[in-house]
Amino acid sequence: MGTILVVDDDARLRQSFERLLSKEGYKVLLAPTGEAALEIVRAQRVDLVMMDVRLPGIDGLEAFLKIKELDSRLPVIVMTAFGTTETAIKATKLGAFDYVLKPFEIPEMLAIIEQALEAGRFMREKVALDPSSEKWQEGEALVGKSRPMQEVYKAIGRVAPTDATVLIRGESGTGKELVARAIYHHSARADKPFLVINCVAIPETLLESELFGYERGAFTGATARKLGKIEQAHKGTIFLDEIGDMPFTIQSKILRLLQEKSIERLGGREPIPVDVRIIAATNRDLEAALAEGRFREDLYYRLNVVTLWLPPLRERLEDVPLLAEYFLKRFSMEMGIQTPGITEEALEALKRHTWPGNVRELANVLQKALIFSRGAPISAQDIGSAISGGEIQERAQDHSSVEEALRSWIRKAMAEGSKEGLYELLTEKFASMVIKEALNITGGNRSRAAKLLGLSRPTLQAKMEKYGLKIHSSVTE
Repeated sequence: MGTILVVDDDARLRQSFERLLSKEGYKVLLAPTGEAALEIVRAQRVDLVMMDVRLPGIDGLEAFLKIKELDSRLPVIVMTAFGTTETAIKATKLGAFDYVLKPFEIPEMLAIIEQALEAGRFMREKVALDPSSEKWQEGEALVGKSRPMQEVYKAIGRVAPTDATVLIRGESGTGKELVARAIYHHSARADKPFLVINCVAIPETLLESELFGYERGAFTGATARKLGKIEQAHKGTIFLDEIGDMPFTIQSKILRLLQEKSIERLGGREPIPVDVRIIAATNRDLEAALAEGRFREDLYYRLNVVTLWLPPLRERLEDVPLLAEYFLKRFSMEMGIQTPGITEEALEALKRHTWPGNVRELANVLQKALIFSRGAPISAQDIGSAISGGEIQERAQDHSSVEEALRSWIRKAMAEGSKEGLYELLTEKFASMVIKEALNITGGNRSRAAKLLGLSRPTLQAKMEKYGLKIHSSVTE
């Protein structure tokens, strides 16, 4: 889950953070001063620092700068109880991941923590291009010796040292995020911030302020200036994932960033110069979106400076054995077991599948097969069971009864409800029910619920806000 260092001279606040974050599954370290924090960072691995601005001895800003000297990729969240926040804003401009005002809302703070840890992982964990070198154990790897993948490796090598805007295209699950991280790690900006913005996971109403920030008074509730992710990534790299789904109203501001190297905060009037490299990715048909007026033509050409096309797995099936070996080693290491191996029949079964979910689907199938193989070599039967969902045949009757209950619920809603907007209403109601149950099962632990649902924690948080779900002793609406 990650190790978080909390630096604050308030003992009660430190203890509150320790209880809260430990319950969320994080390892928590505590320090009352900047000097103590520096000793901890020097002595052991820390994934995130949460630091108060005003500290005895060296102040928070000085301690922050010294921490960045020790580890430039270590994300730091600055906390302050003072409404002016000028010191916090200065720290953010110098490279702090974010700042929050005390007192803060717990769900908002947990969401920022998750984002910071994710950003730190992206910056720390290098993407190896040669998994046979064992360097992949330090992070993740792009795997494949097929001709299409060789072209991808060449393109990464050519574009990484430049500052060119890169558009990564390919079906869902082909590894677009890994390619973006590989470009970042091999670039001249590798020691600077790398921030990821998923244009789908963040609600449209929040995406603009998340990207560009806002001035005090820009809207109801904007009680202090807030820097956006683009400003926070100054001198570094921004990865805009799923840019094909970016709202049309925000596309013009991204175009301005690419053209003029400047932004404006919400409620602001002065252009703010920023130096960031843009890497974008999409699985959408941008040409169709252009024709339908859903994507700006000028932005399309600005993004299209360098385009990398990632091949679907069905077009490089010769890489399946290498991918299987890689994932089995990786998952076995994570589970603390010996790699059981895989039979030839199982490999043939993997090659016969069409893999609509691409490499991500292959990884999920192998992880399921490894869990249920009980230490024996992965067999073709294990693969078949994992691909079909791994359900035990004796439970088929239970599934049919669940499906019948759902059909009955849908039919009743159709009979009672208005036809206009009914599809969206039913879809959102069902999604809300699923999320609510996942949170109840995990005792309200957002991180575990997100993992159970296959979502990122920020995405889960956004959906909870959308559906009005709150956590008490149980999840309610």
